[in-house]
Amino acid sequence: MRDVLDTSAEPAELRVLVDRLWPRGVRKDRLPGIAWDTDACPSDALRRALHGGDLSREEFAARYRAELARSGAADALLARAAGSGARTVSLLTDVRAAESSHAAVLAAVLEEALAEPRGAAG
Repeated sequence: MRDVLDTSAEPAELRVLVDRLWPRGVRKDRLPGIAWDTDACPSDALRRALHGGDLSREEFAARYRAELARSGAADALLARAAGSGARTVSLLTDVRAAESSHAAVLAAVLEEALAEPRGAAG
């Protein structure tokens, strides 16, 4: 995971902003070549429940994983990366503590999907 304002890019890299809300004070033309995938973000209700203190981080992670499984958004993100020829997917976020955010949960889900033997899903 990288900060959304980190403009360095690697060859064959898909850079994806995975925040539900566009970063405050950042113009879209300042981030060229970055995809914004709101489908892979937690629902607004789930996001608000976490920030409102209604959910523990563990409960949030479990519910977010369930949302991703229902929506297929993580699989769609991996398919987009494969279709673009990307060898690397960088999840970009404007969250200060990215290692304990939704982006960390999404990264874990993507890594697990990639580690799963072909044909084992579903």
